[in-house]
Amino acid sequence: MHYDYLVVGAGLFGAIFAREATDRGKSVLVIDKRDHIAGNIYTKEVEGINVHEYGAHIFHTNNKLVWNYINRFAEFNRYTNSPVANYNGEIYSLPFNMYTFNKMWNVVTPDEAREKIASQVEEAGITNPQNLEEQAISLVGTDIYEKLIKGYTEKQWGRDCKDLPSFIIKRLPVRYTYDNNYFNAIYQGIPIGGYTRMVENMLEGIKTVTNTDYFKAKDELGEFDKVVFTGPIDAYFNYKLGALEYRSVRFETETIDTPNFQGNAVVNYTDRETPWTRIIEHKFFEFGEQPKTVISREYSSEWKLGDEPYYPVNDEKNAALYAQYKELADAEPNVIFGGRLGEYKYYDMDKVIEAALKCVEKEFN
Repeated sequence: MHYDYLVVGAGLFGAIFAREATDRGKSVLVIDKRDHIAGNIYTKEVEGINVHEYGAHIFHTNNKLVWNYINRFAEFNRYTNSPVANYNGEIYSLPFNMYTFNKMWNVVTPDEAREKIASQVEEAGITNPQNLEEQAISLVGTDIYEKLIKGYTEKQWGRDCKDLPSFIIKRLPVRYTYDNNYFNAIYQGIPIGGYTRMVENMLEGIKTVTNTDYFKAKDELGEFDKVVFTGPIDAYFNYKLGALEYRSVRFETETIDTPNFQGNAVVNYTDRETPWTRIIEHKFFEFGEQPKTVISREYSSEWKLGDEPYYPVNDEKNAALYAQYKELADAEPNVIFGGRLGEYKYYDMDKVIEAALKCVEKEFN
C-alpha cells in the first residue's frame, strides 16, 4: 500500500493532522504502539465512569478558534477545575485566592491578604529569587509555601525546592478574589462521553492500527511520502546523542463501593509525608451519580527508559540536548516532528491543537 502520510501516534496532535490531511484528499495511515487511540488523553469506561487512565485532563482555552475546532468532535460539559489542597487534614482552596488566605490567616479583605504576604516576604529578606523556594515565598509568603507548595513540589520533582529553578513556579496563580476557578479560561470543560470518543470522531474513516511499534514495523507498513512522528524525538534517532530526561507518574486506580469518596474531582496532598501527590475522583469530571466511584492516586517518579514520559525536565542540560536533536530533526527528509514528545515540550491540550493546526497550515498552504 502507498499512503501520502504515515502518522505515528494516535494522540491529539496525530489525530488532528490525520483528520486535516484526509479532509484535503490525502491518504493517511495512523499507527500507535499502544492498544488504544487517544494517547495520554485516553479515557476508559469503568462502572459507567470515564476514567482518565493517564491522569486528569481538563480542557481549557482562551482561543476561540481552538474551542470551535474541538467542538466539531465533541460536546463539552461545563466542568470548571476547582481543586482543593489537603495539608494533614486541613483543606484549602486552590488556586491561591481569598478563600485560601481566609483559611490560612483569618483575613477577609484583599488588602489584609496583601499585607500579610508582604510582611512575610519582607521578613524572609528575598529580593532576587534564585530558586523555586525563594520564588514561591516572594509570591505568597512563607506560610503558604510551607503548607501548600513545598511538600507537593518536592514529591512532584523528586528534588529539594532549593535545588529547583525559579522559573517553574513564576506563573503560579495568585488571586485576591473569592474565585476557585483554577484555569480562569473563557472556555473550559470535559467532553461528554470521554476523550476517547472525541478522538474516535477525529479519526472517523481513517485507517488506524494499534499495537504497532513504528520502529519494529516500519518496513512492513507500506510506502509513504511523509511521516508525521509524535513519539520521543530522541527515540527516533535511537538515542545516539543520549536520552532526554522526564518525570514520570504512576497511578493506583481502584473502584470503591461508595457514590462519593472525597467530594471533589481533584484533591492535592501537599504534606511531604503522604506518598501520593493527589487523588482524582473521575466521576466528578462529568457530574456522575453512579452508585460506585473510581479513584486514582498519583505518584510522581523518576523516569527511566521504558517508562511513560510525562513532564520534560526543562533544565539547561536537557535544553541543550534537545537543541541538538532538533538540528537532526530539521535535516531529516520528509519527516514532521510534533506533539509533546516530538518537540520535548509540555503542552496543554489547547496548545497541542494550536501547534497541530499551524503544522497543517504550513504543510498544505
